[in-house]
Amino acid sequence: MALTETVVLDVAEHTAVRARHEPLSMLVFSPPDGKNAWWGEHSRRLYLLARERHDRAARLLEVDSATGAVRTVIEERGETYVEMNLAARARPNVRVLRGGHEVIWFSERDGWAHLYLYDADTGACKRQLTSGAFAVRDIAHVDEEARRLYFTAGGREPGREPYYRHLYGVGLDGGEPDLLTPEDADHAITFSPSGRFFVDTFGRVDLPPRTVVRTATGVIACALEEADVAEVAAEGWRFPERFTVKARDGVTDLYGTMYRPTRFDPGRSYPVIDDIYPGPQTIHSPKVFPTDERSAFAFWHPQALAELGFVVVQIDGLGTPLRSKAFHDYGYGRMEEAGGLPDHIAGLRQLAERHPYLDLSRVGIFGHSGGGFASTHAILAFPAFYKVAVSSAGNHDQRGYSATWGEKYQGPLKGDNYLPQANYRMAGNLKGKLLLACGDMDDNVHPALTLKVVDALIKAGKDFDLLVLPNRNHAYNADPYFVRRRWDYFVRHLLGQEPPAGYIIEKPA
Repeated sequence: MALTETVVLDVAEHTAVRARHEPLSMLVFSPPDGKNAWWGEHSRRLYLLARERHDRAARLLEVDSATGAVRTVIEERGETYVEMNLAARARPNVRVLRGGHEVIWFSERDGWAHLYLYDADTGACKRQLTSGAFAVRDIAHVDEEARRLYFTAGGREPGREPYYRHLYGVGLDGGEPDLLTPEDADHAITFSPSGRFFVDTFGRVDLPPRTVVRTATGVIACALEEADVAEVAAEGWRFPERFTVKARDGVTDLYGTMYRPTRFDPGRSYPVIDDIYPGPQTIHSPKVFPTDERSAFAFWHPQALAELGFVVVQIDGLGTPLRSKAFHDYGYGRMEEAGGLPDHIAGLRQLAERHPYLDLSRVGIFGHSGGGFASTHAILAFPAFYKVAVSSAGNHDQRGYSATWGEKYQGPLKGDNYLPQANYRMAGNLKGKLLLACGDMDDNVHPALTLKVVDALIKAGKDFDLLVLPNRNHAYNADPYFVRRRWDYFVRHLLGQEPPAGYIIEKPA
């Protein structure tokens, strides 16, 4: 494991001061790269959010930039991973206030993601700033002069998807949060430097985004723009459907998105394709109408696949984030449970009861990276339900993947505790059609993890398909050739039709 030390350089004085702390683990990202280091007032102090291997502890360190002296301001420990923000690779929800005398600290210690105010001089918690059965997402702005905190959270408003972010304001000295963005939608917030205004872009997958400027009290000051989908609507396209189903326990609500063909006929029978990414660091079902390339991928690619004659479904099962700590922890130590494949099966069965056009005798599944792991696991662990799988860049055994993901969510390696999640162990279960894919230059998920599954399938005497993409790194899931091969595989094995040979998907100019 790589270790790092902290050195403060004074460029003007040509001096170097080493911080007197134990070496910090650096599995992939250095503290600055991971947004876990920042300067205090006038650069007199450096603050480090130190994480231990396995992510079961986080400490806020204060470094005196002149002497290198280090003290621990706050320390948080847990039986599973300790999160400092529910969004993957986001800035930690920690803010140092009043010139270093107070700290806003993020914790899931009461079972939900909330904010706490600490006395930085003594390390004592002064008060819990937010509480209740909802999850704080981000600190949006702090008005130190007015002693007011602005934060986004999901799940506080009854009857709405818990994933939708709303903005709230609350006093640092106590009081109940005020809702500042009332619309039933996801709200992306950007505050002005002064804190007097913020830009609010809000929408859903079935509500094109609208952008407005609001005052810090939530009043709309002016409208900026509103997306226009008239052109695609005129072509017959329809919004995907948001839905709610129950998890395997029959109690917990799960949320997802369903995509139908533009020329959908409710009198027909459609094969179903499960588009999966299991987390546990992120959800997969989009919550907003796409506004950039990243959000467009999770929205338009399943729509394109649906146009071939399928209904495509995305579900976020137990073990994914942005809900309660218990919801997220469901798959801890059991990566085979991450993303909740039994929840996907239960949800698809409920959807089929509501919609007779869903043919559950023809169910396929696909995913990339963690989704490659999950889709292969699905067809091997549940061969009676999943008939076709396309699995790309799968981390099929966490012992061969990055500790920042595998060890964080599976826990420390102890004996054989990693074996149940390893896909190669179930190769003999394969009954359906499986296409495995990997890029030979993948420096995220090593192609050897796919080859380990290939070797096990060969030894089990199973028929399968393999696509190796030369000179491709990890992010080839939108590669036109691979997309075409994924489409063809489902058309051939779920629709029972022969796709046109050798056609080319051209990238837009």
